[in-house]
Amino acid sequence: MKKNILIADEMHLSIHSMLTEIGMTYDYFPEISRAELLEKLKDYDGLIIRSKTKVDIEMLDTAPELKFIARAGAGLDLIDVAEAERRGIIIFAANEGNRDAVGEHVIGMLLCLFNHINTADVEVRHKIWKREANRGIELMGMTVGLIGYGNMGSSVAKRLSGFGVKVLAYDKYKSNFSDQYAQEATLEELFEQVDVLSLHVPLTSETKMMVNTDFINSFQKPFFLVNTARGEVASVCNIVEALNSGKLRGACLDVLENEKMSQLSAEQESYYEALFQKKNVILTPHIGGWTHESYVKINEVLIDKIKEIHSHN
Repeated sequence: MKKNILIADEMHLSIHSMLTEIGMTYDYFPEISRAELLEKLKDYDGLIIRSKTKVDIEMLDTAPELKFIARAGAGLDLIDVAEAERRGIIIFAANEGNRDAVGEHVIGMLLCLFNHINTADVEVRHKIWKREANRGIELMGMTVGLIGYGNMGSSVAKRLSGFGVKVLAYDKYKSNFSDQYAQEATLEELFEQVDVLSLHVPLTSETKMMVNTDFINSFQKPFFLVNTARGEVASVCNIVEALNSGKLRGACLDVLENEKMSQLSAEQESYYEALFQKKNVILTPHIGGWTHESYVKINEVLIDKIKEIHSHN
């Protein structure tokens, strides 16, 4: 195998020494355009991308030598995985690299929401001292439901273990995975019991807009929704409607169905505006897995996987 990798997105600079250490040659083109990538990719065995590079059939057609595609982060929704695998290309992501960051972010958002930290902070800075209006609620005693029990879901469960909550986890593709942090459950059990629902699923044709009005109305109690997975898993319009009706008690959203704020449709503008007005919503700009530490850990995970592929060739 030619030790030749093209890095098409910005990476933590530690990637350079890590690749050199395992004897791989590479070119680093963080600003490369799609047109340039289509032209250059034919010469490479490996491609490393983050979140700006879409790998479709057109791109794969230009890369007959490609042996692997590494996604620096979690989620493979930008890659035509079926087509790549049909061509014998190995695909992998670095979910292990940012699972700790996501676990902490979920806890942080929930505590912020439950204790009015975001709104109270603004009030105090304006010399408004409202104690009763900012009385919080406790996680203690709640039932938290997780959909998806892979790297992210299990990381959240682990961090919830000190809060005195019951954690139920549903994963369509796993069984017998109950552990000290979470109890395996059916979706129906989640619908019956949860007070807080946290999403940890990849974006696929199955999960796209999974959280819609029908889904939300399946829950027996009003609940809090947390989404640090992918924006297109949940309809913002339906979330706003459920917040208005009280079916949702609040929401912590690190991702939105359209994250290009300058490219919202007129319809999206209206329901985003409604969402942004709500005090029982915490919003962050897709930073759940985006810590200084995870930036390096992602590289470490990718290098281990590249090394493994290389040793088998």
